[in-house]
Amino acid sequence: MEIIVSLPKITNSMKFIIQQQDDKSSARAGQITTAHGVIETPIFMPVGTVGSVKALHIKNLKEDVGAQIILGNTYHLYLRPGMEVLEAAGGLHRFNGWDRPVLTDSGGFQVFSLSHNRKIKPEEGVWFQSHIDGSRHLFSPERVIDIQRSIGADIIMAFDECPPYSCTFEYAEKSMQITHQWLQRCCTRFDATEPKYGYEQTLFPIVQGSTCPDLRRQSAEFIASMNREGNAIGGVSVGEPVELMYEMTDIVCRILPKEKPRYLMGVGTPVNILECIALGVDMFDCVMPTRNGRNGMIFTWEGTLNMRNEKWKNDFSPIDANSMLFADREYSKAYLRHLYASGEMLGAMIGSLHNLYFFLDLVTQARQHLLAGDFSSWKSAVLPTIARRL
Repeated sequence: MEIIVSLPKITNSMKFIIQQQDDKSSARAGQITTAHGVIETPIFMPVGTVGSVKALHIKNLKEDVGAQIILGNTYHLYLRPGMEVLEAAGGLHRFNGWDRPVLTDSGGFQVFSLSHNRKIKPEEGVWFQSHIDGSRHLFSPERVIDIQRSIGADIIMAFDECPPYSCTFEYAEKSMQITHQWLQRCCTRFDATEPKYGYEQTLFPIVQGSTCPDLRRQSAEFIASMNREGNAIGGVSVGEPVELMYEMTDIVCRILPKEKPRYLMGVGTPVNILECIALGVDMFDCVMPTRNGRNGMIFTWEGTLNMRNEKWKNDFSPIDANSMLFADREYSKAYLRHLYASGEMLGAMIGSLHNLYFFLDLVTQARQHLLAGDFSSWKSAVLPTIARRL
């Protein structure tokens, strides 16, 4: 039996304002207002796939990292804990205790990743087998909208088909057409349904087209014509050369409406983020900070550190003496290396915390320099150092 928790109605709908535009690039600083708070852009969203950001408490995300919005995943949350549990809780915000904005990925990328366990039927959707127990499920555009309504995300993503790199032009074109057909069905379903927990939700379409410039232009024009409150760019960071990522992003950003936020999905490294901010992107997410943090790869303003290397064994200096994060000042490089070498879970916790702090600090400083009017010169100065391997 479906259980819906009755909550007070909040009427806030998403709004986006541009506060400052860089005069030497397409970068801009803005604000997105949602029912669960304001997001200052450019922004990086920590990935909380199953409703939790790996190795971190909510308190870490709020007080230490300064996260303004986190990302959850429809595929994973649908399978576990399931919609019955989330609806009984009153949505993901109440289930995991995060009272700030949430964005949900539609599950399209996860279905793409499970290519050996799924079958695409454009008129139906995607049939796939659960990676947990092998059970068979259907994700249709309508079902994906319904699931995200139940999760209760502030920003929900349209169901798309993500082509692999590299694929033929014919495959990419067919994939794009499927994405556009599914988007129309997503919009119809979204507009015909109501949010379940008393606050407004927003639907973002996704541009596809692989690394084919003509398809990217066509898709961006179609997505822009849907006139939604924000738009996303998908199908990048799937193995293509970084130059192609930048080229496709630039093409799409020149077409998507300037007055609406642009979200580049699954990107990326610190260098990728700064370069794509300059192209006009406002929102980013990536598993890299936590995944690399769990494995001993630490991002800093001086470059990337491999904390498993022998060179740190007797280095008793702080992880990052210039950081405001308590863990960076109170723990040494030698101690952190020891934790990784010993397989101690505290190492993964510190590494994940540090990396997310750095990524949020990166976009915060980018925003500050945009507001100050010197973003491009600042970016040129910091790129060579953050790109180093130490």
